[in-house]
Amino acid sequence: MTHLWMRHEVRPTERRAPIVPDDARTLVDAGITVTVEDSPQRVFATDDYAAAGCATAEAGSWVDAPDDVFVVGLKELPETPAELRHRHVYFGHAYKGQDGAAALLDRFTSGGGALLDLEYLTDANGRRLAAFGYWAGYIGAALAVLHLRGTLDTPLRPQTRDELDAALRGTDDIRAIVVGALGRSGRGARDALAVAGLDATAWDLAETRDLDKPALLGHDLLVNTVLTTTPVPPFVTDADLDTPGRRLAVISDVTCDVTSDCNVLPVYDRITDWDEPARRLRTDNPVDIIAIDNLPSLLPREASVAFSADLAPLLRDLDHGDEWARALEHFRTGVAKEAISG
Repeated sequence: MTHLWMRHEVRPTERRAPIVPDDARTLVDAGITVTVEDSPQRVFATDDYAAAGCATAEAGSWVDAPDDVFVVGLKELPETPAELRHRHVYFGHAYKGQDGAAALLDRFTSGGGALLDLEYLTDANGRRLAAFGYWAGYIGAALAVLHLRGTLDTPLRPQTRDELDAALRGTDDIRAIVVGALGRSGRGARDALAVAGLDATAWDLAETRDLDKPALLGHDLLVNTVLTTTPVPPFVTDADLDTPGRRLAVISDVTCDVTSDCNVLPVYDRITDWDEPARRLRTDNPVDIIAIDNLPSLLPREASVAFSADLAPLLRDLDHGDEWARALEHFRTGVAKEAISG
């Protein structure tokens, strides 16, 4: 019998849940054991999971859970234990040379566990099966507009879509561009910009193969939603930011590949956060970067419901589904690469 153990998120600003109570009930009814750790910051109350038939546990107790459980989460694990013996389902960000990737994979190999990275949970054609992309793009674009208008309230706080849209609506002479416009995140970004009254330029693969840098820099606002798994020529460089007459004033990097070789915006060296969502890159002809790596947590309920609807049916096949076998193979390949490079 499959046993899922949904852990508390250690990041204070993480309010989402990979499985919402209604979907947890469906899993329990299918014969799957679901244990949910208490988490006061989670947008869904622990009592709602108990009412859905889930067992409950203290925050962080997954470390003592039976070896055969699948630990389900979203963002980074705590720094301990040093050895990870369980199979973990979450966004590990460990296969593209990110900071800390080697150490994380070593924790799994030392403990005999495995990472089933949600970013690499795909169908046979490589299409991701469960993603927060739409809401990441939506919120990334919304924050960029509000910041450019000078109306972004900080520190950021979780809210509802109605609240965000009310703040977003307006009329402006803002030239906005979305790169990666046809993907999930790109669609979300374009929808948010439409709410803001903006008719955004939409670029995707065809436009990025032969990038028109002057046209790109001629926009006020850039939302990057391109997630690449192999290095490509960067979209904006430090030299581009020093171009005379540059109009570009705000960059929202939804993908946040800042420490990866696949970073298409090598103009900043660290992510931003809820306390300081925008960081200035240039003071002469100012340009600011927004690069928050848990954007959907700002609309935690809407984002969780959409994500859980995609993930929950796949969790029913966690022991034997082809998509999970592919995710496990990515883990094994990542471990092998680290062993060679180390």
